[in-house]
Amino acid sequence: MMVSIILIVNIVYVSFFTLRMIFTLKGQRYFAAFISTFEILIYIIGLGLVLDNLNQIENVIAYAVGYGLGVIVGMKIEEKLALGYTTVNVISSNPDIEFTRKLRDAGYGVTSWSSYGMEGDRLTMQILTPRKYELKLYEQIKSIDPKAFIIAYEPKQIHGGFWVKQVKKGRIRDAQKEQQEAL
Repeated sequence: MMVSIILIVNIVYVSFFTLRMIFTLKGQRYFAAFISTFEILIYIIGLGLVLDNLNQIENVIAYAVGYGLGVIVGMKIEEKLALGYTTVNVISSNPDIEFTRKLRDAGYGVTSWSSYGMEGDRLTMQILTPRKYELKLYEQIKSIDPKAFIIAYEPKQIHGGFWVKQVKKGRIRDAQKEQQEAL
């Protein structure tokens, strides 16, 4: 029974720890501080249980296994929350401007320009999207151009532009609902 309690307590503690670190890195300091209150409370309880029963190796093993599982659980929770934004750079060998229009119609903010690569003219696009729509964006890009070159990264800071206002209004979500209803 003690092994199970230690395992569960440590999974919960490390999940909170992982989320706190992510919120801290995303600049959400007050939410991170709020989570850390619960994190440290659970940590003290779990560590106390292990230290009170240090003579039983299974408790120490449960603590270690719980720590590892907590990292996985914390990361899975963060994936589901999909916090923040992703900037996606796309280079298409098809310099057709229709590509840009299709993505804009889906609600994405797209900045595009003509470029030249080793094999000729290219269309280069920079797209900012909430992380929760990232995979959907990849699918849309690949459906338009299966050979598109895609690079994604998380921007540290975003300021200004029409797009920020559109995201706050839920324009991407609304455009995607309209597309699904049309099918």
